[in-house]
Amino acid sequence: MLILGIESSCDETGVALVEAAVGDGHTPRLLGHALHSQIEMHQAYGGVVPELASRDHIRRVLPLTDAALHQAGRRLEQVELVAYTRGPGLAGALLVGAGVACAIAAALGRPTLGVHHLEGHLLSPFLSADPPDFPFVALLVSGGHTQLMRVDGVGRYELLGETIDDAAGEAFDKSAKLLGLGYPGGPALSRLAEQGQSDAFKLPRPLLHSGDLDFSFAGLKTAVLTQTKKLGAELDARRADLAAATQAAIVEVLVKKSLAALTQTGLRRLVVAGGVGANRQLRAELDAACQRRGVRVHYPELHLCTDNGAMIALAAGMRLQAGLVEEGEPSYRFDVKPRWPLAELSAP
Repeated sequence: MLILGIESSCDETGVALVEAAVGDGHTPRLLGHALHSQIEMHQAYGGVVPELASRDHIRRVLPLTDAALHQAGRRLEQVELVAYTRGPGLAGALLVGAGVACAIAAALGRPTLGVHHLEGHLLSPFLSADPPDFPFVALLVSGGHTQLMRVDGVGRYELLGETIDDAAGEAFDKSAKLLGLGYPGGPALSRLAEQGQSDAFKLPRPLLHSGDLDFSFAGLKTAVLTQTKKLGAELDARRADLAAATQAAIVEVLVKKSLAALTQTGLRRLVVAGGVGANRQLRAELDAACQRRGVRVHYPELHLCTDNGAMIALAAGMRLQAGLVEEGEPSYRFDVKPRWPLAELSAP
């Protein structure tokens, strides 16, 4: 089955095609994908402007669909299922992708499927050269989400812990803004951290010894703010050190909580997904820690760490293969779910 996937939850417009064969046990195969990032547009405002994001999705989604089809060597008429991000995300942005997906499906007489954005991230490592096997512990780390999940199969997710305030990605971005690094802050902070000494400042590791698997990064952001005020005019000379210390604090919490989740579940496989999963320091420390424990760790390919249509089409294909897609007459009524806990997804 040829599946067209459309992602429009925030500030990236992604379209992709995957081929999924029901009953053969093989992971859906990525045939082509196209992506446009709105980073340059939002830089002038220091963050994502929802109305501008929605308008840009409208401009980009059809040209990107043509590009993905061309790359895959397929025609639109060959698409058999149209998948789109139903949530979570920005309501207006989600409505663009959902509306276009249902319009295309209606024109073709094909069914649609609304996909959970985080399920797309969680399953994205199955498109990598080293795909995981079920079951595994998943660390989902993105701009707005930090969660640990036990994953026993497609649709079989158990929440182990999550952030109670700022997510890891927000801690990166907000700390970067305090350091005067602009938008997007996370990647800029990580690049600057490579030039600094991570032990130059003593920053807190919130909930590191809480005894549970929850996260909290708001206190770290406050500590960075306090330190910038203390430095005053010295901030320019110490900016790289403070960036390195901030990254080290976030990474240590993510690594130790992930290892605690593996111990709690008794599982020997870890999957890391989401935009923060591209962080080089996080990957290096997780690789080293998991190697010492004899644990396998899996990541999506770097170009699939950010939001993209490939993960949406993949999630749709894997749900289809797992028998979780209800058959019936195509319906083109749709809604979106800006707030949609991943734990609400379950297999029948």
